[in-house]
Amino acid sequence: MTDIDKSKLSWDEWDELQNPPPAETDFDRIVEAAVSRRGFLGGVLAFGSAAAAMGTLGNLLNSTSARAQEAASRFPFKPVPIATDSTIHVPEGYSWRPLAKWGQPLFSNVPDIDPANGVSVENSDKVFGENTDGMELFAIGGKQVIAVNHEYVNNKANLPKNDKGMPKSADDVKILQNMQGVTVMEVVEGENGWEIVLDSPFNRRITHLTPMKISGPAAGSDLLKTEADPNGTDCLGTFNNCGAGRTPWGTYLTCEENFNGYFGSTDPTFAMPDDYKRYGISAETRYGYEAFDPRFDVSKNPNEPRRAGYIVEIDPSDASSTPIKRTALGRIKHENAAVVIARDGRVVVYMGDDERGEFLYKYVSNGIYVPGGDTSKLLDEGTLYVAKFSDDGNGEWLALTLETTGMKMDEIYVFTRQAASKVGATTMDRPEWVAVNPVAIEAYCALTNNSRRGEVKDGKLRTNAGGDEMTVGGPNPREKNEYGQIVRWYPDNEDHAGGNFKWDLFVMAGNPDVHKGGAYAGSSNINSGNMFNSPDGMMFDTTGLLWIQTDGEDSNEGEFLGQGNNQMLAGDPATGRIERFLTGPKGAEVTGVTWSADKRTMFVGIQHPDAPFPDGEGKLPRSTVIAIKRDDNALIG
Repeated sequence: MTDIDKSKLSWDEWDELQNPPPAETDFDRIVEAAVSRRGFLGGVLAFGSAAAAMGTLGNLLNSTSARAQEAASRFPFKPVPIATDSTIHVPEGYSWRPLAKWGQPLFSNVPDIDPANGVSVENSDKVFGENTDGMELFAIGGKQVIAVNHEYVNNKANLPKNDKGMPKSADDVKILQNMQGVTVMEVVEGENGWEIVLDSPFNRRITHLTPMKISGPAAGSDLLKTEADPNGTDCLGTFNNCGAGRTPWGTYLTCEENFNGYFGSTDPTFAMPDDYKRYGISAETRYGYEAFDPRFDVSKNPNEPRRAGYIVEIDPSDASSTPIKRTALGRIKHENAAVVIARDGRVVVYMGDDERGEFLYKYVSNGIYVPGGDTSKLLDEGTLYVAKFSDDGNGEWLALTLETTGMKMDEIYVFTRQAASKVGATTMDRPEWVAVNPVAIEAYCALTNNSRRGEVKDGKLRTNAGGDEMTVGGPNPREKNEYGQIVRWYPDNEDHAGGNFKWDLFVMAGNPDVHKGGAYAGSSNINSGNMFNSPDGMMFDTTGLLWIQTDGEDSNEGEFLGQGNNQMLAGDPATGRIERFLTGPKGAEVTGVTWSADKRTMFVGIQHPDAPFPDGEGKLPRSTVIAIKRDDNALIG
């Protein structure tokens, strides 16, 4: 691995290098496990009338004419075709322009990024970070403030003079650390469109070096104590910030995902603790921090990785506030946090753990949310659950407690994956973003893909890192699933805090041009004009339209012929109709979406473009947040 830029590997590719799959795959044990196309469509896919029969959308559409009118009005755009070029395409009647680009200043007297030299260490925490991901817009005192994640860095682009971009000094490490994390920035729309408000009192960078508090059931645990923090309650930094969420009380939730790639060992004889394997922590890292910052050297600080992998709450209204790691929401590779208020006022947070064969979670607070009341304990005191799906379309939430797991309370919240395995949760095809419908009592999770589902190695079915088999069935009905699907569930008694649910699949992505039938062609709402792979980001707008973003294979060859670059689509939960709204530049993931306060602008993230985007030929490819508007300035969400 010394001859490649490790930071440019996808996390799946990194995982493959750390834990390679078998050279050959044997499907003999999987006979009849994968459902046929007819069985799939008749059993686990539902929308429209089937969903209404479950009591979720029965009042939304009540006649054939109403259904037709609704379908027409729900998609006020002409779908765009696939693209394979270096720019953004949106429908006729819509326009886009950049809002914020990697390396762009947040403060005056700070220069834009220099492609030849990168950003100086002095300015690395004063510019917009790299690889934008989840984001939310907050209206604060008449101002509009966006909080946006920066998931990771491409080493070579940030340290262009270093071989393979690997750091050669503590300053190099600090540059990489500062170019990740979160940006909070005020934005305003003027004559030239949307712009960052330089020097706004809201503007702030939260990085790998920012002081944070640890709260909840794991705070103070011996598992989290270090020499620098003997109390186990104070830490530095938030890592690999992927998806996001927002609370009803106006705070931002940033989610730590693939934190394992930052921690390594300078001592080749160091014996890795047993719990490291489940989270993918190894002696080798993607970034080389451990050579210059002992905090990331597990041979010197073995507890440090256990202080990452949480959801962090940030107050975007106060640039002096201290972010808080909420351990009650579990320690996993968090994708995003979808917050909803239950019927009795309790706070519910849905969360996916983005790794092959990991699980879908839910947190339910003990306390009730009261607008204007004390919210400080709502994400600290509650119960964490994990999902178990049955093949018959039913499911249940299994509580992770001392009684159900046999683990101590702090262990449950530091070794959450192990706790979920103990109660028999359902292994999933990389559960990514969760989205909750604002006009119906239902929630969705993007299961992006799982190339190991159903594989056999050494005569045994492939498992996750904890030994849980990845069998074919339920919401994961395909072996070697490279296309992905979106699962939907309906809480019993229309109560998100309840213990049981019904489920179906809203869509199964596929390629009907390559596969003329069967499950790999996709579900019936997939066709040659709207096909895609690897659904990842998802967000509902205020009308109940589901926006789907992809982070998949964009080779446009073989299994993915005709699918083009990554894209954003709109889906109607009532009819199942899905249409393509946007295509991204070559090599980019489309990720993160939020809206202006008046819903006339949609902000969308474009991460890691290979093409010279957004500034054109000969320019540095830059991850970017773009602003999309209708040319008639009508509502867009």
